[in-house]
Amino acid sequence: MPDSRPQPPSRPPSSSGPAPGPAAADPAPLLLCGARLTDGRTVDVRLGGGRIEAVGTAGSLTADGTRACGTQIDLTGYLLLPAPAEPHAHADTALSADAGGPVSYDPRDVQCRATKAALLQLGHGATALRAHVRVGDVAGLGALTAVLRAERSLRGLAELTTVAVPRVLTGVAGADGLAVLRDAVKMGASVVGGCPDLDPDPTGYVEAVLEVAAEHGCPVDLHTDAADPARLARFAAMAGGLRPGVALGPCGGLARLPAEPAARTADRLAAAGVTVVCLPQGGCGAADRRATAPVRLLRSAGVRVAAGSGALRDVSNPVGRGDPLEAAYLLASRHGLSAEDAYAAVSTSARAALGLPEVRVEAGFPAELLAVRGDGLPGALSLGYSRVVVHGGRVVARTSAVREYCGPAASSSAEGEPGLPRQGRGTA
Repeated sequence: MPDSRPQPPSRPPSSSGPAPGPAAADPAPLLLCGARLTDGRTVDVRLGGGRIEAVGTAGSLTADGTRACGTQIDLTGYLLLPAPAEPHAHADTALSADAGGPVSYDPRDVQCRATKAALLQLGHGATALRAHVRVGDVAGLGALTAVLRAERSLRGLAELTTVAVPRVLTGVAGADGLAVLRDAVKMGASVVGGCPDLDPDPTGYVEAVLEVAAEHGCPVDLHTDAADPARLARFAAMAGGLRPGVALGPCGGLARLPAEPAARTADRLAAAGVTVVCLPQGGCGAADRRATAPVRLLRSAGVRVAAGSGALRDVSNPVGRGDPLEAAYLLASRHGLSAEDAYAAVSTSARAALGLPEVRVEAGFPAELLAVRGDGLPGALSLGYSRVVVHGGRVVARTSAVREYCGPAASSSAEGEPGLPRQGRGTA
């Protein structure tokens, strides 16, 4: 039969991704007023050129005549944080749970779902996302083409990168998968991934992935349940020292191992410099949705642990929310992390897993920020409904929540009695 796979477009050898669109003008200066930081300070933050220009005490920057303030946004009552990132999404199957029947891999359907899913997660605060996309088999290269189109359409709103995920890479059946994987990287997939647990030869699968990644200088991001400590140790040894880096997830099987082999495996992952991406909101695909990687054990061994969302309302998790704050909440409430460490798993560690620069609410750092209504981080993780999202120094999403209590007591304040509380919108 003739090869029906879409062929990768030609491009200059020096290019490493899709051709960029027209250069966007620098965003206008933006002043965030009266925001609270996690250390308790209330500050003004001035943004310009996609970075944080200055952080000063509340009111100090509005009177600063050395720089035009531009647009001002009142963040009184909001906590200002580095924006989270999404290190493990499935853009090609997202939002497909209600469709009925097999998932459609028609490129138009995939692009529509991927775009909607990315915007949903952007509204939650994730300004950067890594999307795992199936290649080969039923999907061919059509799903990847569609997600790459979604990536281009989202420029300026969010940073979306793609992981090519072939099913089989070894033996006679794997020859086609290996060819598709190489085509996927040439088309613009920026990360080489896959599911070694599903291949008849998991070790050979990882060898093939690492070979393709080394050829193109790509990071590696593999799905594994990590239920076999010997196999995981081999993976770690093979991947150790690879640059620009290796991530494994969701590794829920580690939580089911006895303490001693789990600790040894964690030590080997730390020594190899492998990042573990856990999925506290639920797994994806063949991963066990009931188990989350043992984050405290991994962290104590020195493993970088990031947290992602996994399935977003597909058959693997029909109620997936794709909310990084919920992932952090679950790490704190179920796995014993402090609110600060839990949020770092979806922000600092997640950005590092994606190879992105660190963000702090300090001058000179990228203007990738999330403002959440709340007095402190624990409250923001539990009830952070109202949000303002900043990407590249621009406000790109807002969510406002209003809660009112209605009933006979609601009118008591008119009679001189204390009324029921009302959570307002604020001015942001």
